[in-house]
Amino acid sequence: MTFGQQVDRLVELGYPSLAGLGEKGFRDTLEPLRDTATTLDEVSGDDEPGRAAYVLVVTRALVDPYDTVPLLRLANGRRPGVVDRNHAPGDLATYDPLDDLAVPDAPAYLLVDVDRGEEFLGVRPEEALPVIRSRGRTPLTIDEGIAVVTQVPRLLDKNRCFMLSGSRRGDRRVPAMWISERAPKLGWCWDGNPHTWLGVASAGSRRT
Repeated sequence: MTFGQQVDRLVELGYPSLAGLGEKGFRDTLEPLRDTATTLDEVSGDDEPGRAAYVLVVTRALVDPYDTVPLLRLANGRRPGVVDRNHAPGDLATYDPLDDLAVPDAPAYLLVDVDRGEEFLGVRPEEALPVIRSRGRTPLTIDEGIAVVTQVPRLLDKNRCFMLSGSRRGDRRVPAMWISERAPKLGWCWDGNPHTWLGVASAGSRRT
């Protein structure tokens, strides 16, 4: 999807209202990213299976994840996304990006060269993370996982779901996006537990 298409999708989903902005104000907030995105459109080509050239990320600084998860849908699905009950009320706010990720301090940015990480199916997240870092890549955060499923729902597929190892809360919990009752679900799993249906998503870079 092009930058314009991704912005339009967010507008259709009601992001301007959730952000406390009118449509023009919301579009103006994202507009500075257009030039960078246009460059990516020119060189990215078609998205490969399990990958996306780039995704427009709207952060919790602009819209609360508790408001955006219910807007998620599977590809060709109709059921709204849910936050797993094992996330206590307000729990998502206790997760922060890992210190070394240098996540932009911005209301929105571009996540480039996204891979849902299916090569790590059945691998403990704690073992996958060093491999991802050794390749110069970065694990995804909660905000980024929501953005990926919002813009490229085909990346969340049966037995091809993914961990969001870039967001942590000082314990062994790792947030994850998976499918439950034919709907996207934001939950968490333990860092030391492998799952045959959960890979570890990553990206090449973040651009502002």
